[in-house]
Amino acid sequence: MTEIRMENMSFSYGNCSVFSNISLKIGGSNLVCILGPNGVGKTTLIKCINKLLKPTSGHIYINDNDVQDMHLLDLAQIMAYVPNSAFSVFSMTVAEAILMGRHPHAGWTTSENDMDVVDKAIDTMDLQDLSERDIRELSAGQLQRVMIARGLAQEPEILILDEPTSNLDVKHQMEVMRFLKRYAVESDTTILMVCHDLNITAAFADRIIIMSNGGIFADGKAEDVLTEDCIKQVYDVDVKVIDVEGRPHVILLPGTKEEKI
Repeated sequence: MTEIRMENMSFSYGNCSVFSNISLKIGGSNLVCILGPNGVGKTTLIKCINKLLKPTSGHIYINDNDVQDMHLLDLAQIMAYVPNSAFSVFSMTVAEAILMGRHPHAGWTTSENDMDVVDKAIDTMDLQDLSERDIRELSAGQLQRVMIARGLAQEPEILILDEPTSNLDVKHQMEVMRFLKRYAVESDTTILMVCHDLNITAAFADRIIIMSNGGIFADGKAEDVLTEDCIKQVYDVDVKVIDVEGRPHVILLPGTKEEKI
């Protein structure tokens, strides 16, 4: 079973510390979501995991291999990364963009298996009608689905996503989250994603990691970490948390008249 292990990991931009002494183990066929206010280092954390950034101190291991010692191609055969947004100045079709996800596994030519994997990713993300469209013509939501499909085409053991539902409407948010939760189990994949929506996260995550004040504030199941007190401390807002079909649901409270805008 593939495992991510962080040991005493810290990161700073110059003299500005983002987080310090983070130690975590993430693995299994789970959907793991990272929450926290803007600027706490959620994206920085996942970029350290996939070697886009180098920790200031500490170590990250994938199956006991130090990420910093791994060749990028070897890492890409295990781990796929879907950024929050992507912009391309190059003209390519949706199918060609998704085919790029096969690069870590491909030889000099595209194989029949590569195309089968791409076709499956296109079907999975409901992109059949867009497969021949130039990606520069897509909406932000459509492009986000293409990026997720490209990550799936990589057939990773670990799939990391940075706010994959941020540009999607409510229907597609629910569909993507439902799919990712099911995909983690069916493909034996560890899925780690950065989120902002508390209720989307609460409804689907197997595990929630909340970052705050330069470290990990809470880590556990939704019902254990998404409490009124925790949300107040982390986000400085008043909420009411109710149970909806066994999952917490967060209701924002407007506050007093003096607090309202």
